[in-house]
Amino acid sequence: MGRFHRHDDGTVHAHDHAEHPHEHHTHEHHDHGDHSGYETGSQRIDVLESIFAENDIRADYNRNAFESNGIRALNLMSSPGSGKTTVLGATLDELAGEFAVGVIEGDIATDLDAAKLGGRGAQISLLNTGNGFGGECHLDAPMVNRALQGLDLAQLDLVIIENVGNLVCPAEFDVGEHAKAMVYSVTEGDDKPLKYPVMFRAVDVVLLNKIDLVPYLDVDVDSYLARVREVNPTATILPVSARTGAGMSAAGRGAPGRSNSSRLRSSRKVTRPGRSAANTSRNPASPDHTCASPGVAGPKAAR
Repeated sequence: MGRFHRHDDGTVHAHDHAEHPHEHHTHEHHDHGDHSGYETGSQRIDVLESIFAENDIRADYNRNAFESNGIRALNLMSSPGSGKTTVLGATLDELAGEFAVGVIEGDIATDLDAAKLGGRGAQISLLNTGNGFGGECHLDAPMVNRALQGLDLAQLDLVIIENVGNLVCPAEFDVGEHAKAMVYSVTEGDDKPLKYPVMFRAVDVVLLNKIDLVPYLDVDVDSYLARVREVNPTATILPVSARTGAGMSAAGRGAPGRSNSSRLRSSRKVTRPGRSAANTSRNPASPDHTCASPGVAGPKAAR
C-alpha cells in the first residue's frame, strides 16, 4: 500500500502501486520512494477513517459553538518561517476597535508567538502540541475544542486559529472553521503550490508575504501567482508585507464577516443587555466526555 489521501466527501483512499497503476493520471509515473512501511492494507484505512470521523464530530461541536455565539472562525496555516505570526499581529492591529477577536495560538512548544500577539486587544488561548510523538505537526478538532475553553466566546466576533507551521497535515483536518487561509512567503520559492497542492487547494485566501524583499531577491511575483492559480483557480491572492504593512488593509478587509462589520458592531457581545464580560459563554463545543489533548493556558490578553 502506498500513500493515502482524503477526498472532499470525507472518504480515505489509499494508492496501492502494485494493484492500481493509475491509468487515470496523465503525468509520467515516477518512483516516489520506499513505501513498504505502509503495507498494512485495509486495517490502516479503517484506522484512518476512524480518526477522521472522530475529528469531524468534534469539528461540528466547535462550529456549533462558534455559530451559537455569532462568531466567524478562520484557520490560518503556513510553513514555518513564512511570517504567519507577524501577519496575524498586523491583522489584529488592523481589526482593533472593529472586531472583538480571539486567537487560538498553536505551537509545538513555547509561548513565544502567543507573547508576540499579546497587548493587541485580543483574547489569546495557547495550545502546545508537544505531548504528541515529539510534537503534533498540526491542530485537530479535539485540540481546538479544548483550546476554546480558554476563550470567552460570548465576548467575541471572530476567532483566528493559528495552526502549527506545516504545509502538509493541517490542510487535512477540519477544526470547525468557516474559512481557511494561508501565508506563503516569496522566500519559499514559487514551486511550493506544485509540491504541496493539498494545502494550496484547501484554502480560500493566500497571503503572499514578504513582498518588500522582492527587490533583493531573484524572484518573479507573477510566477508565484500563476503557480497558485494552477492549483487553486478560485483562491483570493493578496500580496502583503507584514513588516511594512503593505497590503495589510486589504487583507484585513478580507477577514470572515468583515462585510458584515456594521451588524457585528451593532450586536457587539460586550454591550448585550444582561450579559457582562465576566460571564462565561455558552459553549456547546464541550462534549460530555473529555478529549485527550494538550493543556491550554487561559486568555493571555483580555479584551
